[in-house]
Amino acid sequence: MRSCWFVGVVLAVAVGGTAPAAAAEVDAPGVMMARYAFNVRSASIVDESGRGHTLRVISGHGGTVRHVVHGQGSALLFPARCVSRVCPHVALQTPSTPDLNPGPRNISYGADVFLRPGQTSKGQNVIQKGYSSTSSQWKLQIDGAAGRPSCVLVGDRPRHIKMATSAVTVADSRWHRIRCSRAGAWLSIHVDDVMRGRIPLPPGLSVTNNRPMSIGGKGAYADNDQFNGALDNVWVQVG
Repeated sequence: MRSCWFVGVVLAVAVGGTAPAAAAEVDAPGVMMARYAFNVRSASIVDESGRGHTLRVISGHGGTVRHVVHGQGSALLFPARCVSRVCPHVALQTPSTPDLNPGPRNISYGADVFLRPGQTSKGQNVIQKGYSSTSSQWKLQIDGAAGRPSCVLVGDRPRHIKMATSAVTVADSRWHRIRCSRAGAWLSIHVDDVMRGRIPLPPGLSVTNNRPMSIGGKGAYADNDQFNGALDNVWVQVG
């Protein structure tokens, strides 16, 4: 595994239907725990919430992220879909921190997403903390050939996967704003500020783990559920 940083290329991604480049609207009340707009090029990606959750780029087999034009700023473009035996992989990760563990509290998180129809796969991770098979988890992913996003919560005990799936696709070569919200007994997913799915949650569901927060994939290894589009305005709010 090796670290890498941006290729000095600016590529215009969106043609129409571009979501505003300003930071996404979020649920209130709550505390902003992490925010990334990707408009500054530097050796690391600074957490604009001021809480110090700096992202580092981890990669394998030549995986890179690139700045691309999004509105008045920029987004990050991840590697294209690859079906070869060896493929490039890249993700952005924070160190493990309890700040990003909601426990039983409310949590909202989301991102602006651009994905082409031909770039979908069985599963692509946008943002997550924890793993469903070995720990508790919160996650936003885009599933299957149809490219429908879903929000996932997995409690500490019992470790049952709870998933709210959008009724609409986001894999249409347009920017979309996706938001996952756990509010009390409900988990909902919003696409472009419209609720597109909601499920009930069991009482007391709690998410607490010692894993890093990852954006664009689980890690830099082969089975990392690589995201194959562009991301902007990634954020997490707890409480």
